[in-house]
Amino acid sequence: MDGPKRLWHWAGAGIRQLTVAAATLLSLFPVYFMVVSAFKTKGEYLASKWDLPHSFFLHNFVTAFAGEKFFIRFANSTILTVGAVAVSLVIACLAAYAFARMDFPGKRTLFNLILSLMVVPPVVMVVPLFVSMVRWGLVNTYPGTILIYVGLLLPFSIYLMTNFFQTIPKEIVEAARMDGCSNQGVFWKIMMPLSAPALITLVVVNALWVWNELLIALVFMQKDELKTLMVGIAALRSRNYVDIPATMAGLLIATIPIVVLYLFGQKYFIRGLVSGAVK
Repeated sequence: MDGPKRLWHWAGAGIRQLTVAAATLLSLFPVYFMVVSAFKTKGEYLASKWDLPHSFFLHNFVTAFAGEKFFIRFANSTILTVGAVAVSLVIACLAAYAFARMDFPGKRTLFNLILSLMVVPPVVMVVPLFVSMVRWGLVNTYPGTILIYVGLLLPFSIYLMTNFFQTIPKEIVEAARMDGCSNQGVFWKIMMPLSAPALITLVVVNALWVWNELLIALVFMQKDELKTLMVGIAALRSRNYVDIPATMAGLLIATIPIVVLYLFGQKYFIRGLVSGAVK
């Protein structure tokens, strides 16, 4: 019996390894296509979409973000991303602390209501949001767009931080209260320092979403000087003009800041995801 069991064990392990390898290759293939296409000429791309470039053709990067537009769009994306992530992080942490460590009427109902907003796609809210922003004079402004992003980021952010705060032992909080800490003291001196993995995870996830978001930026930042990187890249593909190598070059540039951010926080990223999911 040991022989057949061992055989099945090795067969199962081999299947799992092959599955993981196939999933890895499948997920990395778009990255490979983006990188090799960014350095090809139009002729090389049309001749073979999958081969390596014969020479590194750097003019695609010039075409993607020519002149001052690159720096303006990069700055716009940075302002929106930093502003939305920072504001949503502060609000989410305060709300999560209340849900995790305080008792007040309607807490469970309000928490479930916030969680239900996670399943609402942003596209269904574009029209009412646009009408409201026009009425308030916030179209083509940084605060208006950041406000929309904050509202879209809060449900998941509150959910993640609430789950993480609930994993912190109550004994630590009770000991801090016995030493005279108020709710504000417990929040800033106990909860926040212990929540570094969840905070970094939230920053990476939210920054990735805002940086790559297209619909809200396209609708609410219509002036050319306010367009973001994603909107600029999308403009390269129109009905009469499609330059795939230039588009891939733009996407490659837009990906670099997020990759750097992930590399900076990868030590805590997985810990934050796992610890917030299991109580």
